[in-house]
Amino acid sequence: MSCCAPGVELTGSEMIASRAEEVRLASRVVGEGVRQTDLSVPSMHCGGCIQAVESALNALPGVETARVNLSSRRATIRWHDSATPPPFVETLRGIGYDAHLFDPGSERKDTELSELLRALAVAGFAASNIMLLSVSVWAGADPGTRDLFHALSALIALPALAYSGRVFFRSAWSALRHGRTNMDVPISIGVTMAFGLSLYETFHHGAHAYFDASVTLLFFLLIGRTLDHLMRERARTAVKGLAQLAARGALVAQPDGGNVYLPVNDIQIGMTILLAAGERVPVDGRVVSGQSDIDRSLLTGESAPVPVTDGAALQAGTLNLTGPLTLVATAVARDSFLAEMMRLMETAEAGRSAYRRIADRASRLYAPVVHAAAFLTMIGWLLATGDLHRAVTIAIAVLIITCPCALGLAVPMVQVMAARRLFERGMLLKDGGALERLAEIDTVVFDKTGTLTLGQPRLLSPEAIETDALGIAAAMATHSRHPYSRALATAGAAIASKLDAGAVREIPGAGLEARVSTHVYRLGRASWALAQPDDAADNANVVLSRDGQSVARFAFEDRLREGAQATIAELTERGYAVEVLSGDRDEAVRRIADQLGARHLSEVTPAGKVARVSAIESSGHRVLMVGDGLNDAPALAAAHASMAPASAADVGRNAADLVFLHESLRAVPEAVAIARNAARLVQQNLALAVGYNVIAVPIAVLGYVTPLIAAVAMSSSSIIVIANALRLRGAKRHRGATRPTAGRMTSRPAMGKST
Repeated sequence: MSCCAPGVELTGSEMIASRAEEVRLASRVVGEGVRQTDLSVPSMHCGGCIQAVESALNALPGVETARVNLSSRRATIRWHDSATPPPFVETLRGIGYDAHLFDPGSERKDTELSELLRALAVAGFAASNIMLLSVSVWAGADPGTRDLFHALSALIALPALAYSGRVFFRSAWSALRHGRTNMDVPISIGVTMAFGLSLYETFHHGAHAYFDASVTLLFFLLIGRTLDHLMRERARTAVKGLAQLAARGALVAQPDGGNVYLPVNDIQIGMTILLAAGERVPVDGRVVSGQSDIDRSLLTGESAPVPVTDGAALQAGTLNLTGPLTLVATAVARDSFLAEMMRLMETAEAGRSAYRRIADRASRLYAPVVHAAAFLTMIGWLLATGDLHRAVTIAIAVLIITCPCALGLAVPMVQVMAARRLFERGMLLKDGGALERLAEIDTVVFDKTGTLTLGQPRLLSPEAIETDALGIAAAMATHSRHPYSRALATAGAAIASKLDAGAVREIPGAGLEARVSTHVYRLGRASWALAQPDDAADNANVVLSRDGQSVARFAFEDRLREGAQATIAELTERGYAVEVLSGDRDEAVRRIADQLGARHLSEVTPAGKVARVSAIESSGHRVLMVGDGLNDAPALAAAHASMAPASAADVGRNAADLVFLHESLRAVPEAVAIARNAARLVQQNLALAVGYNVIAVPIAVLGYVTPLIAAVAMSSSSIIVIANALRLRGAKRHRGATRPTAGRMTSRPAMGKST
């Protein structure tokens, strides 16, 4: 199919230009001068594929990073926005991988699973029938009957291998045709050699044939491949669930007064959306009229509806419950909060921890090492015995038993299960490598405002404040968006005086000033509002003055985030050092820190937070930074691991390794516990995979394993690794699960108030 009009043919340069423009239109801006393009690469299936695709894409000029998500068969490329996008699709096709631009609007049917199941059924049927014929031969059939049964086995095995084996043959041929190798190459060689040797024995009336081994090998390999596919699809269930929460479209008001229903991908920023009760918010937007209750459980995990009115910001995927609303779109569908959550989930598996890099490197070295081992085994047995048949049979067993499927599954299976487990607990993992880092931390540093607290101060004892003073202060506060101003405006809304907007002006960093009649009112810092500040005024958060004289003093307190005290107590009990870093006043920070039983530093700048985190890590400790604001982003990036609430600023969420959706801080110890359990399972899986090869290879080389036993042993190792990874889903947190390594908690830098 061509996108051009009939009769129009493009030259080569025109086709390249057309493809480049298509790539640019499908990409999105993710930073200054940087774009991101998502490619669907459906033929990827193993660690070797990941290495080949990433290496080819990263080698292109202008590419900043290229990451592969094997579960979704997707490559994510960030590239510098130059005049011509790099030739992504052409490059991948050049190394044997079909690729196309990923279309989030199209649902791809899972044809691979149905193909695997059909191949598995055919291989199982053929293997069972050939095994029945083989039993008769093993029972001592006469030569004529034996030859007949071998011939019947060949007739069953040939179509079964051709149909069921194409899953592996196709991949192996594609790799060899493009000058590379993968784990399917030795598998295909082993199956083909076993069948070929059996066919030779049948034609020459030999006593032994291995049709049962070749077909049974395929059967067990297909079991492992199918389980792998099902596990990856199971891990993506959370992402698919999020996708189902996305609205398919919305009713959009037109400038001429009419309304039209538009698909969600056609909604642009600034469009007016008419949202009826019972509909999901299609894109991020701001309420311009109407009142309703919104179900925000997707974002917060809380089932209680939240009332909204004019000016409220709504996120895509939330549900409008009770009344019609009119919204103005503030983001397109692919940049909405829901889309960001889906991207975070999909990138969780793409991270490269040290364990993952070790496993991938071992899998890449597998093919040449196994080929050499099988060849040397065959030569050795041929020289030792002179029996070509036995030498080839043992070489086939070596080729089969050393398949690194278990090693290739050891790390990613745990990572995808951990990402799903975290999501079920209300946390989004952005990088699989963060699991390893999170398991190593021994110090937790919290920001105060917006992290330990909700960043929503409330006025203390409003009933003790003179009514006239509170009314004037509330009237002035309505002209500012400062958190203290909003709290004052809320507390005095019923008695607020009427002030002309032109009579109030905000002095950045100081407060609000209003002229009423012949008097000048100031609301803000005591040092600015009062002609002669005193100690009592300095201790107040906000002071109202008239002509430089104190009229009223206002004190505020911030509400602790749910679970803050229990979280700090649990972390401390388990041996973690806990600190609070804040740019707020020392008195406010000290009050929160003393309430929680944690050390603190106050009046810390963003650079100071980075310096403090660096100082802790330079002393040999590993820091988990938990913060939410723009000023926390540098410290989040500098820490060994980092977390941020979903309410954090965009920059903070992007800098963090994990984002927790619930209001409760209990997510912090839970995430650490899951990370430590995952690290333990990864180590177990690597030990199982390596131990299997250490034991199995020498036994096969010494000739004690037939090709059939080799097939069963190899497949069993993969199933064991997958079953061990599944234990993470049911793992329960126990008292010692998150205790840091003893010895790390020795000398600590001195703490105190920053200067």
